[in-house]
Amino acid sequence: MDSKLAGWGSGFLGILIFSGSLPATRVAVADFPPLFLTSMRAVIAAMLGALFLAVLRQRRPEGGQALSLVIVAGGVVIGFPLLTALALKHVTSAHATVFIGLLPLATALFGVLRGGERPKPAFWLFSVLGAATVAGFALTNSDGGLAGGDLLMLAAITVCGLGYAEGAVLSRSLGGWQVISWALVLALPVMAALAAFTWPEGFAEISPSGWAGLGYVSVFSMLVGFIFWYRGLALGGIAGVGQLQLLQPFLSLLLAAFLLKEPVAWTMIACTVFVVLSVAGAKRFA
Repeated sequence: MDSKLAGWGSGFLGILIFSGSLPATRVAVADFPPLFLTSMRAVIAAMLGALFLAVLRQRRPEGGQALSLVIVAGGVVIGFPLLTALALKHVTSAHATVFIGLLPLATALFGVLRGGERPKPAFWLFSVLGAATVAGFALTNSDGGLAGGDLLMLAAITVCGLGYAEGAVLSRSLGGWQVISWALVLALPVMAALAAFTWPEGFAEISPSGWAGLGYVSVFSMLVGFIFWYRGLALGGIAGVGQLQLLQPFLSLLLAAFLLKEPVAWTMIACTVFVVLSVAGAKRFA
């Protein structure tokens, strides 16, 4: 009981940290190019992760774990940060938060595919309802079709769900914080090269809020949040603690409204609530 309670607490801290990712990215991408922001946040986090691994003398991943680490790195180190940074050049963080409501469902879907489980028909009903809500919101807020920012957010949710599910399974054998640290180290050569290639001509015009946004997504979104999140999944159980993701859209909307002064329309709130209910129903029958 104590370990499960600790897992839920750790998982909640992880989600609380992740909730600031979209607002922080929205601030940072106003000053930094999306490709540089994506690569630099990974480089900073990878150096910290490598330091933790070296100081604590962690064992190297085995051969069979390498492919899983590649999937985790592609999903949560490269894919999700890059796609959301590109999307937030076109939509507000409050708008993007509606799509975050699908992240628990995407994680569950990849968990089903990887684990070979057979969910009940009601699972797919709730899945379709949630997806239709997001598609309807995107269509009503565009010029008759899915805008570029919406498509980028859908792609971001897909790759992140895959990275979450793969990382959760891998954390059982490798360890929670070790998974994200090794994934960051694995992606470091590519991310360092990309950072060098996209290096800005100067930093004199970068605002303090831009630096703060870069610092947050580098240290907290890319590393500290995952330490708490994967630890929570390992202690409290993937299915149970994974439901804490349902809180993320609400927390992100609050941060977008109070920190960035972004307008939060009632349709955003209504869609977010409906998506969360759909995801809750889907997870109930998974």
